[in-house]
Amino acid sequence: MDLTTTNLHSDLDTVMGTVTRIPRLLNAEDFDEWKFRFKKYAKMKDNKIWKSIVRGSIIITNTLEHGTVVIKSPEEYSNEDFDLTEVDDRALATITMALSPDIAERYREYKFAKALWEALIKVYEGNEDMRQSRHDLLRQRFNLFNHVLGETLEAQLQRFITLNTELSTAGIVLSRSKINKKLLNSLPRNWAMHVAVIKRTKDLNSLSLSKILAVIKACDMDDKQLEINYANSYQSANLGVSTNSAFFAFPAYAPVYQASSSSSKPMASPVPSIPVTPAPNLPK
Repeated sequence: MDLTTTNLHSDLDTVMGTVTRIPRLLNAEDFDEWKFRFKKYAKMKDNKIWKSIVRGSIIITNTLEHGTVVIKSPEEYSNEDFDLTEVDDRALATITMALSPDIAERYREYKFAKALWEALIKVYEGNEDMRQSRHDLLRQRFNLFNHVLGETLEAQLQRFITLNTELSTAGIVLSRSKINKKLLNSLPRNWAMHVAVIKRTKDLNSLSLSKILAVIKACDMDDKQLEINYANSYQSANLGVSTNSAFFAFPAYAPVYQASSSSSKPMASPVPSIPVTPAPNLPK
């Protein structure tokens, strides 16, 4: 693996996250995907961290003699109090480390994980009007999805999977029938026969996207295998013709004229004898 490929994989791991590496929020356009992945990472790392982000930190209080409840200052914390607040400290640190330096710099004033999380959602998801506009844009992209001239089948399927993931992450629910029909109708024109067969033989109302993708890829593999078979058959036929035609190949001879000392007219040299080649035994 070369250095360029290694760097590409490293950058991808930084954005997507791994078991040991937290997903990073690098720009506003990726917030929905980052939010989904960060939630999974936090639960995998320690479910207490995610609970602290959702519920908020535990407030350590002290009850005075007259029954008045006051908030303890950190200087008054006992070891047990520090253990209770440790989870929120780790949750706050987890969110902060998941932000790029440019984004994290804007939220340094937040001291609790829940407050930081809600601030991020407010900024990057916006109000209800912004969310509705984002949903409308995603629906429009879905409705206009189609094959791009010169695009490979694999590239088109990957674009559709990405779009479907964005719809699901945004909370837009579409029926399986609508998703499957949209994908089939967007395939290239030379897929018309396959599309017609799939629509007649498969239940698009119950078939999941992964299964319809498997059917499409199976058809593509069958087409490629047929092309290989045709190419091999054509090549075998050409080899057979060239081998048989070798039996009928005779050398061509032409007379060569030489000048004579006694006559001004050129004299033809003797014509060489042509070897007799026996006829091949052709199949009856």
